[in-house]
Amino acid sequence: MGSTRPAIPDTAQRTGTEKRGAVVAALMLAMALAALDSTIVSTAVPQIVGDLGGFSVFSWLFSGYLLAVTVTLPLYGKLSDTFGRKPVLIAGAVVFLLGSLLCAVAWNMGALIAFRIVQGLGGGALQGTVQTLAADMYPLKERPKIQSKLSTVWAVSAVAGPGIGGILAAYADWRWIFLINLPIGAVALWLIVRYLHEPERERAARVRVDWAGALAVFACGGVLLTALVQGGVAWPWLSPPSLALFGTGLALVAVVVIVERRAREPIIPGWVWRRRTIAAVNLALGALGLLMVAPTVFLPTYAQSVLGLAPVAAGFVLSVWTLSWPISAACSQHVYRRIGFRNTAMLGVGSASLLLLAFPFLPYPGQAWQPALLMLLLGAALGLFQLPLLVGVQSTVGWEERGTTTASVLFCRQTGQTIGAAVFGAVANSVLAARLGGASDLDSVTRALDAGAASESVQRAIADAVHAVYLGAAGAAALAFVVLLVMAPRRFPVLKEDRG
Repeated sequence: MGSTRPAIPDTAQRTGTEKRGAVVAALMLAMALAALDSTIVSTAVPQIVGDLGGFSVFSWLFSGYLLAVTVTLPLYGKLSDTFGRKPVLIAGAVVFLLGSLLCAVAWNMGALIAFRIVQGLGGGALQGTVQTLAADMYPLKERPKIQSKLSTVWAVSAVAGPGIGGILAAYADWRWIFLINLPIGAVALWLIVRYLHEPERERAARVRVDWAGALAVFACGGVLLTALVQGGVAWPWLSPPSLALFGTGLALVAVVVIVERRAREPIIPGWVWRRRTIAAVNLALGALGLLMVAPTVFLPTYAQSVLGLAPVAAGFVLSVWTLSWPISAACSQHVYRRIGFRNTAMLGVGSASLLLLAFPFLPYPGQAWQPALLMLLLGAALGLFQLPLLVGVQSTVGWEERGTTTASVLFCRQTGQTIGAAVFGAVANSVLAARLGGASDLDSVTRALDAGAASESVQRAIADAVHAVYLGAAGAAALAFVVLLVMAPRRFPVLKEDRG
């Protein structure tokens, strides 16, 4: 308590202040690989399908990648706590780049989907380890700086990714969407190998890796997420394939619990859920993943179908929240230093709940600036919500637990997005069916709109469906607020070295 200078994490001391900029650049490049890959492929789908075929299964280009990222996050978190961040980040980058190269030479849709899964196996290491290293390198007082930079990477990628993908597909070849990863990744790898230096730490003479637990988590997550991704799309929710997957997934949950209880060094240790702070943050950010589905998936459809905007203008309505989110995140430190991590996050998610609740009350059909303004404010609210929770929870654990903690938070957020896509998709389709008196779904109706064959009643049905989704998202935000109010401690138990 005698010194007012913030404690410098071991990784930052070992790396050196003059080299920290190079490492930050490497982390931003690595994060850009993962962030761009989520958006850059979308606009090239017509060219990919035209070349390789496989229209009926092309959605697995996204689902397969998402599944691989999500289910590997806990494994990479544990491995980074055991062996260090640097080897895990390097291995993940190599796997991601190998997957990118294989995607570029894919000869049919089945091969491309398989290689996208390989990409995802590396992408899980990139997402989790970059966030963990950001906390390792900066003391608590400086951590918002690096986190806001990483948030900016995601924001820029969300805006630029579809445009870059479209340009490469139209004027070069869709395979360049994957080849462009190679030089970016090579620079990131060189910077990491050259400039990132972690301190030597004591390690057990014989390191035990819970491979049985890793396999069980991978199988359980893969089965359950597949059931959620494909349910209501490839088959009805109550069909035999859907019920079989959910039943198998629940059985595998029991297997995971048994295996992890017996493991000496479990992939998902019990303390992740026994500690109030970590459990509350996991659940709250799981709700964040859930509510984010409403704007990211359904707002572009609303903007084109109800407001009559072109695809580019519809994308702008969505993208405005990527402007306010990182700014709000960077400024959040001034709020949580006064009122604490929990109260700042509650302020953010409470505001987000009200903004989401306001969406159904917009005039019909309305003007584009109205949902754009709500999205701008929503980005600011979510910046106040997410960053304080991530920075706060990372500050409650030491180096040897930070990778596992960060991975559990990201895993819950990714799982929330998957659940949200399934649940809100079912909600939207059921509202459409009720309004139109049949078994209509959002995809078939929007195709009719694109063909200019939709009446005003159809447009109103779409508006009602999207309004129902936003009400559900407001409920998810309210749930996060209640979780933080009831479960999270008023003051996070920040470790001494992070108090300054």
